[in-house]
Amino acid sequence: MGVSGTCFVRSTARGPPGRGPRDGASRRGTKGWAPRAGLKNSVRGTREKMSYFHLVKSLTSACPKMYSISRLRLTTSATCCCSKTQSGEKYTDPFQLGRRYLKGLYEDIRKELLISPTELKEMSEYYFDGKGKAFRPIIVVLMARACNIHYNNSRDVQASQRAVALIAEMIHTASLVHDDVIDDASSRRGKHTVNKIWGEKKAVLAGDLILSAASIALARIGNTTVISILTQVIEDLVRGEFLQLGSKENENERFAHYLEKTFKKTASLIANSCKAVSVLGCPDPMVHEIAYQYGKNVGIAFQLIDDVLDFTSCSDQLGKPTSADLKLGLATGPVLFACQQFPEMNAMIMRRFSLPGDVDRARQYVLQSDGVQQTTYLAQRYCQEAVREISKLRPSPERDALIHLSEIVLTRDK
Repeated sequence: MGVSGTCFVRSTARGPPGRGPRDGASRRGTKGWAPRAGLKNSVRGTREKMSYFHLVKSLTSACPKMYSISRLRLTTSATCCCSKTQSGEKYTDPFQLGRRYLKGLYEDIRKELLISPTELKEMSEYYFDGKGKAFRPIIVVLMARACNIHYNNSRDVQASQRAVALIAEMIHTASLVHDDVIDDASSRRGKHTVNKIWGEKKAVLAGDLILSAASIALARIGNTTVISILTQVIEDLVRGEFLQLGSKENENERFAHYLEKTFKKTASLIANSCKAVSVLGCPDPMVHEIAYQYGKNVGIAFQLIDDVLDFTSCSDQLGKPTSADLKLGLATGPVLFACQQFPEMNAMIMRRFSLPGDVDRARQYVLQSDGVQQTTYLAQRYCQEAVREISKLRPSPERDALIHLSEIVLTRDK
């Protein structure tokens, strides 16, 4: 296989999907869901002795009929990709449905960034050009509607719930600006990064400004529980970045480290934003937990697929360079799985792919292994758990759109 200049297609080979790590209700981590009752006793005594990867395979082989891979789509009874939801109401697609409640999203965000110096205004508004997917705000407003309908059949999105969607997008964008400085990235969403145009120091200040505007908007909501939930996101982002700067020698610790970093840097924002709108719309703690668990599992799956796309998509598709993580010295899911087939990658992981030729060789090892497939199967497991959680809510177009979104997360190519 070629390494550079080639566009790879994600494998759709059939095989037993990797079973995800145990993933529980812990609000601050990814320590996981318990295996099903039939597996619990057999796993408990051996989990510490087995590598994570062998545990994945043993759990999967014990329940081979639970999953079926076909074009990487979920095969759960809750999944629906047709034009009618389970509630019988027609809807288009999740993005069209979500955008109904997000009209003027970026204009409203720019209003929050009322700044007098022209240059600072340009930097802060740079990524709020309406060309992003708005994935996070759409999940948030769909969750808001799904929870409102579940609680009292309300068909409205409260102003405070919509504000959470804006805040989520602002926090996410501020983190992108800061990440690009840390990574010395030159392109994002198909254009030059803020740090490449205006320099690192100004880019840091622009990210800070977006974050401060989000904090002011959050304070205006006036709900102390929601403020506490969303400030946790900011703490998690910082802790996640520190986790990314480190690495582990032990194989089991390394994958746990990777998943914890993934939760804090990506999934925490989605999980806690979903929880925040559920708190605003419904007093039931069980609904809050459903919203949180859905966001957490979809968020982790989203990042796992993002890590897969770093090996399987073209730069033009992603809007940023491929193999970016390897070049930054990061060992993501596909690399960690590939390392099981090619142990010589351990030395490269520990030196963070710093020697000449390390990045190209690591990429070749990943593409020759089943690392991409195993990471995809793991993402599928997280999405299936997300579907299981959200299916507990009363049927509605928004609930079923959230189910459909879990498929989109798995099958996206950028």
